[in-house]
Amino acid sequence: MSGKIPDMVCFSSIEISEPIINGKSVKTNIFLNKTEGDESAFSIMLKYQEKVKDDSLPLLRLAFTMPLLNYGLFSKKFKLNFPISKTDYNILNELNRIFSRDIFVNKILRRRTNYILSDFLPKQEDVKPEDANSKAIIEPSQVYNDKIISPDVDKNSCGILSSGGKESLLTYGLLNEIGCNTYPLYINESGGHWRTAIPAYRYHKKIDSNTYRVWTNVDRFYVFMLDNLKFIRSDHRKIWADTYPIRLCIFPFYVFLLLPIFVDKKIGNLLIGSEFDDLRSTLEYLGIKHFYGIYDQHQDYDNIMNNWYTKRIPDLHQWSAVRNISGLVVEKILVKHYPKLARFQRSCHSCHFENNRIVPCGTCSKCMGVLLFLLANKANPKIMNFKNENIESFLSQVDPLKLRLDQDEKNHSFYLIGNNQNYKPVDHVEKIHMNKETCDLSLIPFHLRKQLLHILEQYTLGYCVLDDNNWVSVHKNEKEVLRS
Repeated sequence: MSGKIPDMVCFSSIEISEPIINGKSVKTNIFLNKTEGDESAFSIMLKYQEKVKDDSLPLLRLAFTMPLLNYGLFSKKFKLNFPISKTDYNILNELNRIFSRDIFVNKILRRRTNYILSDFLPKQEDVKPEDANSKAIIEPSQVYNDKIISPDVDKNSCGILSSGGKESLLTYGLLNEIGCNTYPLYINESGGHWRTAIPAYRYHKKIDSNTYRVWTNVDRFYVFMLDNLKFIRSDHRKIWADTYPIRLCIFPFYVFLLLPIFVDKKIGNLLIGSEFDDLRSTLEYLGIKHFYGIYDQHQDYDNIMNNWYTKRIPDLHQWSAVRNISGLVVEKILVKHYPKLARFQRSCHSCHFENNRIVPCGTCSKCMGVLLFLLANKANPKIMNFKNENIESFLSQVDPLKLRLDQDEKNHSFYLIGNNQNYKPVDHVEKIHMNKETCDLSLIPFHLRKQLLHILEQYTLGYCVLDDNNWVSVHKNEKEVLRS
């Protein structure tokens, strides 16, 4: 007979105040009402480069609520001390459901870190699908009828969620080349993550007047939450890991806090650098549907946002310019077609300053993945400030099992760097993928699609589609139909 899983509910409610706009700054207060009676509070803050308009308030309310949705499994209620529209209420409930399932599976069941106290770890034989359901109900002060926030956008303007990673840099290069009015948009978290973005941000600030940065202390909020979760080790601040302890979906917060810029500048396209993820295997674990911890990089997230835009910001469209190509190909196009941009890529968990230069550590899992792609593409890693010792020792130091890459992509990359005895080529990795459920080409706006694909075609080996769980090549006449 199966038993119950441990009780991980920590709060009777998590309460959020009405955001206060003060010039360029916005602030809200989060109150934790613990089940044992104690209370804790934290202020989440944003600072923009320009004065924030009052009509941005509905967007800011949603932005500040997004981080809370990482804790739906651990609270009985999210109390919003402000009104929201019906569509806002619906998307919050849907994301609350999805976030909770993904966190339950990928942070509690399929855990990769040792932050959680062992007494709170469920036994798999006790787990039931309903255990992944959010415990928190969402209670706003009022739900009102939908109103359009902004009716007017420019379909040729593109705002890019930028980070200094290969996907956002390539997205900028592609859209800039095909004639879009591009906006590199950066989120400056208060912690060490900002170091990875500094080289790209400084470059964009120098060459593109459309570059914007929003500062936030949300990373400190996430640490504050760990301090107040009863099942997290008290020494969690001393633990270093390649993945976050609890939170998974961080992009929705970034998206909503950037939307005031989209509305103000009338930007018609919102791009996240979500590359191809080969999700052929079942998205269920113990009967629980999940997204392997990357929901906010999945096409489903773009779809749910586009449905929301339809009612709140009509004609704004969220998509990815690199969803149909693998990370290996993303890196290939970046270093070969946009070498000036490639110099500013920093994909590392522990970037640091050396002689006024920001240098990757060269040893974390992120660095190992970048080195693999660069060497597979016959590119010199020094372009991104990797040191000789990191490059020369790569094959002896890398542990393929610790690289969180798609297996086919990993195998093909090792094959390309000359490890032919242990790895075989996987040809679809260097092709443009087409699949309605995960990488639908039709989501690329029609007026940009042909030009964008023309560049991708120069660095790939054709097109492929998913057929009976296998990626198979598409003949030219079929390809032309799919591109129309």
